[in-house]
Amino acid sequence: MGNKQTIFTDEQLDAYQVRVYILHGRYHELAPHLVPMDYTNEPDVTVPLALIVSMPELNENPFKNRIVESFSEDGAGNLSFNDFVDMFSVLSEMAPRELKAIYAFKIYDFNVDNFLCKEDLEKTLNKLTREELSPEEVTLVCEKAIEEADLDGDNKLSFADFENMITRAPDFLRINN
Repeated sequence: MGNKQTIFTDEQLDAYQVRVYILHGRYHELAPHLVPMDYTNEPDVTVPLALIVSMPELNENPFKNRIVESFSEDGAGNLSFNDFVDMFSVLSEMAPRELKAIYAFKIYDFNVDNFLCKEDLEKTLNKLTREELSPEEVTLVCEKAIEEADLDGDNKLSFADFENMITRAPDFLRINN
């Protein structure tokens, strides 16, 4: 990024190449009829959302569709290989907390307006609790979250509000792992 230069050791580069090779194998297994082993003739291949969300890593995650849509360049959930690598990189335990926060915000922003409004928070809470809370409890929790985290008083959470909120809850981002 920018003027920052990153130099990898030979070992780090080898490890990265192995991970990318393994991920390509997984990507190819999802849709062998779509994904070539050699991209020379078809460099713009995508795998549809329905195949991605069926992966064991995502299958039980209540946010699986939103996760895939958030990494999809087309926004519809179709993932190119680069999107697929990005998704697994962010979901990795080794991903920086700041990067996880950016994608958690995107995942929870159901109406894709770059804010978390009460409705976004209600959908998020219902998914997290598997709809075990009453509507009144959900409303109360969401209103309280906005009241405590909304720094500028606009009744919705910006990314800055969200980031401030999760710094006070260190385990918050574990739900995406």
